[in-house]
Amino acid sequence: MPARILSGLAVRDQIYAELRRELDELLQAGHQPGLAAVLVGEHPASRLYVRNKMAACQQLGILSELHELPADTSTAALLELVGELNARDEIDGILVQLPLPPQIETGRILEAIDPAKDVDGFHPLNLGRLLEGRPELVACTPAGVMELLRRYHISVAGLHAVVVGRSTIVGKPMALLLLQANATVTVCHSKTRDLAAITRQADLVVVAAGRAALLGPDDIQPGAVVVDVGINTITDAEQAALLFARYPQRLEEFRARGRALVGDVHPDVAEVAGALTPVPGGVGPLTVAMLMVNTVRAARRRRLGSLHPVGSRS
Repeated sequence: MPARILSGLAVRDQIYAELRRELDELLQAGHQPGLAAVLVGEHPASRLYVRNKMAACQQLGILSELHELPADTSTAALLELVGELNARDEIDGILVQLPLPPQIETGRILEAIDPAKDVDGFHPLNLGRLLEGRPELVACTPAGVMELLRRYHISVAGLHAVVVGRSTIVGKPMALLLLQANATVTVCHSKTRDLAAITRQADLVVVAAGRAALLGPDDIQPGAVVVDVGINTITDAEQAALLFARYPQRLEEFRARGRALVGDVHPDVAEVAGALTPVPGGVGPLTVAMLMVNTVRAARRRRLGSLHPVGSRS
């Protein structure tokens, strides 16, 4: 029996409906949340991600502004801009789109952002709060995964959860959130021996490795919940033919466009898993949605002195 599809688009729409109510409360109190995005260079994927984030702000009525800097921007110049944004009262959230060009010291930039405006959740203070079990502004992708599971009524308490990937952006905060939800968590990475032997033991697999079709149907326990965080573009016709052998419509779309988006999980995992997030349309929309949530939360904290979690009233 094919896996139940966990639609990130449907959950995003639920979150946005709740956010509009919170935004109305803020506007009635005379406060419009503001988000500033910083884009350095011409990285195509980064430009697309930022455009999607700005569009979400416009859709919800969040004040937004985009600061575009040339690829040769120095660490000092970017620090100066971050300092200016920290000082502006009308800006509640600051995001610096990653990755940054190699000459920029990414750690210094992230640490320079005011933790109260750190809507990406990457500042050491916000990561430390997450580690202590008192999260405020949490990295958007892991937070989105938890919202997805909650809204599909998938309790992780007592489950063996395997996280594939150990980045500070996804893997590590994902593992912490799952631990706080009482899962038993194993973190795997590029040095893990016999990855498949570990993922086959999992009740829940979250894959964020950045490798197309890393896990196949033989790597997943039948009935497991699989959350695919990967977004990879493939352009090789032979690879597409292998991946989409059972999906003629997707293969035709590949041939028409010359490319396709695929996750870190082989599409055939849908025949084994109990529940699966699609790519596209799974975790991706929730990353943007949780950025909007964090922006509203930051505004509430800064302006009203309260941190109201979206969905807590549902």
